[in-house]
Amino acid sequence: MSLRGEAATVIGGGVAGLAVARALALRGAQVTLHEQAAEIAEVGAGLQISPNGLCVIDALGVGEALRAVSVKGRAIRLRDHRGGEVLRLDLARHAPDRDYLFVHRARLIEVLETGARSAGVTIRTGSRIDPPGPEGLVIGADGLHSRIRADINGDADPVFTGQVAWRALVADPDAAPEAQVFMGPRRHLVTYPLDWGLRNIVAVEERSGWTAEGWHHEDDPDNVRRAFRGFAPEVSRWLDEIEQVHVWGLFRHPVADRWHDGCRAILGDAAHPMLPFLAQGANMALEDAWVLAACLDRLPRAEALDAYQSRRRDRVVRVISAASANARNYHLAQPLVRTAAHAALRLGGAVFPAQALRRFDWLYGHDVTTF
Repeated sequence: MSLRGEAATVIGGGVAGLAVARALALRGAQVTLHEQAAEIAEVGAGLQISPNGLCVIDALGVGEALRAVSVKGRAIRLRDHRGGEVLRLDLARHAPDRDYLFVHRARLIEVLETGARSAGVTIRTGSRIDPPGPEGLVIGADGLHSRIRADINGDADPVFTGQVAWRALVADPDAAPEAQVFMGPRRHLVTYPLDWGLRNIVAVEERSGWTAEGWHHEDDPDNVRRAFRGFAPEVSRWLDEIEQVHVWGLFRHPVADRWHDGCRAILGDAAHPMLPFLAQGANMALEDAWVLAACLDRLPRAEALDAYQSRRRDRVVRVISAASANARNYHLAQPLVRTAAHAALRLGGAVFPAQALRRFDWLYGHDVTTF
């Protein structure tokens, strides 16, 4: 079975849609991508591309372009909310053969869009396709509120996690190339540098009040400053520099029971929305894109779509579970429990400095492009 000459329609111009469009086109498919927005664009957010996602980026042939607009991470630091060091993961020393990139989402989208167009993908912006859509292969990369997912699986009610997140960018041209996580009672803050001399900030707080889902709700910067009052001096300094901040509620969505219906398939957030506690949303979308395209290129369509879901579903469920565990560990509220947990991390880091990274070999060491 080959995709050469096959027509494919991709709905959604985000990371998942652009990646799968290029992956299909490189295998000879005639791909048309529809994006309902007036242009392919992303603003105001950073993300992390870990080695498992970068395998796909490299296999798609856009690795050099992405590295040129990214910051290569040298370390990951876990710190208590007052600023004390809990654990430092030295990526340069203990994972020298693996790249961890910090990149502005808009830069990643630009690289993938350029790659899709150069592979022959036809991109139509301001274009909306309502179910059932065109005949032939249809791929739903239409995100969190996917119409194709709902059409295949029915509606699902997301559950508010009791957490909200703020995101913001501030200028910091001298930032060290490392990700830092400041862990406090019922809240944490993640920060890392981006190209253009920017610092990305994501701050998460537990609260009972409901907050709307979606990244585009503006908030008063004083709200995030108040929520993180008493954190380390550098955190206060970064928060004081925020001029614009967005807030969104974190909701738990079930992983889709069915990822296809024989002629339509879903991937990325359309299939398995992710909470941002392991920085794997974009990486899982990239993995999905490669596996879906590879299966379709090697197997008859019905077998290919079954194989795609079979190869992907258990892995994303495991990633979601690991992300949830991170959230619990970051937010320890009882002082004695938090002190003991941080002490154990310090001791483990001192005695077995590479072990914390090896615990995630199942995630970061996985290369879907070998399939």
